[in-house]
Amino acid sequence: MDPAIREKIKDHPCFSREAHFYFARMHLAVAPACNIQCNYCNRKYDCANESRPGVASHRLTPDQALRRAMAVANEVPQLSVVGIAGPGDACYDWRKTKATLIPIAREIPDVKLCISTNGLALPEHVDELVDMNVGHVTITINMVDPKIGTKIYPWIFYDGRRYNGIDASRILHERQMLGLEMLAKRGILIKVNSVMIPGVNDEHLIDVNKWVKDRGAFMHNVMPLISEPTHGTFYGMNDQRCPTPSELIALRDRLEGDTKVMRHCRQCRADAVGLLSDDRANEFKISQLPAEATNDSGKRHAYRKLIERERRAQTLEARGAATPVSGPSEELLLIAVTTKGGGRVNEHFGHAQELQIFSVCQKGIGLIGHLKIDPEATFNSIINALEGLDLLICSQIGNDPTNKLASRGVRATGAYGGSYIEQAIDAHYSAVLHDDASAPRLETHFD
Repeated sequence: MDPAIREKIKDHPCFSREAHFYFARMHLAVAPACNIQCNYCNRKYDCANESRPGVASHRLTPDQALRRAMAVANEVPQLSVVGIAGPGDACYDWRKTKATLIPIAREIPDVKLCISTNGLALPEHVDELVDMNVGHVTITINMVDPKIGTKIYPWIFYDGRRYNGIDASRILHERQMLGLEMLAKRGILIKVNSVMIPGVNDEHLIDVNKWVKDRGAFMHNVMPLISEPTHGTFYGMNDQRCPTPSELIALRDRLEGDTKVMRHCRQCRADAVGLLSDDRANEFKISQLPAEATNDSGKRHAYRKLIERERRAQTLEARGAATPVSGPSEELLLIAVTTKGGGRVNEHFGHAQELQIFSVCQKGIGLIGHLKIDPEATFNSIINALEGLDLLICSQIGNDPTNKLASRGVRATGAYGGSYIEQAIDAHYSAVLHDDASAPRLETHFD
């Protein structure tokens, strides 16, 4: 990777899989107005326990956003990115976006700035984004064929008037491509988000990937459609199904190439705070913030120095996992890992809020997704959700879940607790290939 790009992404949790283990982001919900309607979106619905784009419990003024950003920056040393992801569109609600980013850049200069946008109003603000030192932009692009766009977007509002049907999709497409090209020419790093909608644009996203790659996108993030009827969206009310996990993984695999494919996305809320796997937004409600705050960067700088040392150690210890694993087998394993950050196996199975899912074969190791664990889910439902995996690696696990997983064909081990994830997976896979008797045994204890 180009060293300049590596420097840009090394502490951005959305643009780097490695960074998301260590660094936190913050979304400021200051931009409620939107200039398009998507069939998968209803911004009026909000559940505090739900992670979904376009959702925010409270809209902030730019002044409130600055207070919140400074409070989070002082209390969350992992914070490296402050962005605006709606709950409408950051470029359409530009006055509020600009009034938020300028003082944050001045008061907290060590954090990166980014925005998310649908791209319709993006071209007219590229120069200002460069002037404000916004280095990362995410554009949601679901189609490059306006005919397909008519199935996703009922209308857009552009240049003072409302457009419907094919005209709306054609204008949106042209503006998205123009904005993407302008950002790439100005050196801003671009991630493209696409919502996978079965029977609508799932196959078409192959073409979308080619278009955005050719125009300078750094990363493509294909997200599954969320269309619960309770959300009140057009798709939800009309029984549009969501993609299955296997369909999503298969499509991401097909897109893997010159453009990086994001596999660690959490489809974050517009008011999210913290690590991607640990939203702490409820700890920073506006009513609980100090009336005034000053920037104290000491904790953040100390944390970043610590992480630099941690990363160097991880590189040295896990270097072998980045190379093909030698052996006679073509076997591919699916492995779930419990982690609470730092790229290590450091979470008890019973305390895990999510699982990282990896694939491993002789070609190497890759993250293929994550599985959230509903805090209200039953024990048996969690066990059932792991069926189809080959192995669960965690810091600790009890006999009962170990036995129940074994009955469904999933082995479990706590033998690699504290190890780096890739190192643990590599060690296990090498043991499988070579039938290494000295490797940790995955014992099953029956009552």
